[in-house]
Amino acid sequence: MTDRVTAFLQAADWHQAARQALAGDASSRRYERLRKPDDQTAVLMIAPPLPDDSTVRFAALAGQLVDHGLSAPRILTGQPDDGLLLLEDLGETMFAQDILADPARETPLYEAAVDLLAALQACPVPDNVPRFGPSTLAEMTAPAADWYAGLGTPQPDLAAGFAAALDPVLAALEGWDTPVLTHRDFHAENLVWLPGRTGPARVGLLDFQDAFAGPLAYDLVSLLEDARRDLAPALRTRLEARFAAATGTPPEALATALAVLGAQRNLRILGVFARLCLHMGKARYVDLIPRVWDHLQGDLAHPALKDVRAATAALPTPTPEFLTQLRARCGTVPTP
Repeated sequence: MTDRVTAFLQAADWHQAARQALAGDASSRRYERLRKPDDQTAVLMIAPPLPDDSTVRFAALAGQLVDHGLSAPRILTGQPDDGLLLLEDLGETMFAQDILADPARETPLYEAAVDLLAALQACPVPDNVPRFGPSTLAEMTAPAADWYAGLGTPQPDLAAGFAAALDPVLAALEGWDTPVLTHRDFHAENLVWLPGRTGPARVGLLDFQDAFAGPLAYDLVSLLEDARRDLAPALRTRLEARFAAATGTPPEALATALAVLGAQRNLRILGVFARLCLHMGKARYVDLIPRVWDHLQGDLAHPALKDVRAATAALPTPTPEFLTQLRARCGTVPTP
């Protein structure tokens, strides 16, 4: 790894830059901020090489987003097949940290994020992103059965029950014949404030390599039901209304879509976070599970999700005892 990165930086004429590790995400990617003696900066992405194609997908979509006037990091140089990219440095003003420093910034930043979301969804869907239909999204909740309920032991009957209950309510949502470009992980730690730019470009986009073509409300529920931070109910209502107006979505239909897609997303996240602890040894994600659980319970209260609520009744509540059990087995479970 070190030789691969060193050779890449030498070829790019960045080998003399100071290197500072940046906070990573749930994946195996790493990031470093590079600073040359003249204070020129860039961000180095270090990811697994092929057959992992996440870097190839990131590079392709970054160019397409920039071409549509949005603020994805420009690719300065790269070897995507080797998992290496040198990116434009969008700065350090992440939404989550900016709001923590000044809570008064929360409303204007989230409104800007909703405006960006509307602009993102107005972009043509690239041919190189996958298209996920209702059945695919329903089946993607299996980690909640296998990793959260099963603690790493496959639970095929439970997983099949989740999918069978979710599939028809997902299919009943409008817009499957006209999917939109969906970021997939649209939340306050993947958004950067760029006040020197205008319009939707004031919000920088990160971590979009897993984008897909999907339903209109998927990214909005990702923003509103953030696993890492709470959002005041009044602000959520305000943002839903702003999105509905920007996209021409009837408010009642939007509320149903948010509940259905929120249930799908939060079920999956429960399993993903449990797997990150049990298999990957990342215990910090256990601390986020109670918030995800609360989001899920709110989603399941919607009348359209009665059958999903019944199918998920066997899921363990994240009591302190259950979370302790998760942490005790951190990093000990091989992939089933």
